[in-house]
Amino acid sequence: MLTQEKVRQLFTYREDGSLIRNRTGQTVVCSPSKHHRYLRIGIKGKAYFLHRIIFLLVRGYLPEGIDHIDGNRFNNRIENLRAANQSQNCLNKSSHKNNKSGYKNIHWQKNMNKWCVIMSINQKRNIIGYFEDLELAHAIASEYRAKYHGEFARS
Repeated sequence: MLTQEKVRQLFTYREDGSLIRNRTGQTVVCSPSKHHRYLRIGIKGKAYFLHRIIFLLVRGYLPEGIDHIDGNRFNNRIENLRAANQSQNCLNKSSHKNNKSGYKNIHWQKNMNKWCVIMSINQKRNIIGYFEDLELAHAIASEYRAKYHGEFARS
């Protein structure tokens, strides 16, 4: 099991979100994981996600999950990393690629000819309402995200 002390013996954190190997003084070269698309680092024959190693090195512990605040999986600056459970991490996701409204939590309800605002609140899916005006739906969705998702709200 990795500890902060063991990781400190191996690496030094740089403000740009990279690591330097203490033994060689070289920047650590990381490769993206196939399945998760996060940067990985090898330590003694085992692969670890770079953001988890940086979090452990700087903060001293490993939380259940780590959220990239700006949503960029390659931005591993410590200021961009925060402890999060899986539910919180999901709240910070951007809208789906096939989203036709252009806004998170809003989709077109064809049978009603209205925009539907739907989101997760306390891990339960809730229909907030149906709206003819997309901008009004966006304002309502933003308000609900700010209220219920707090610091993990993302537009």
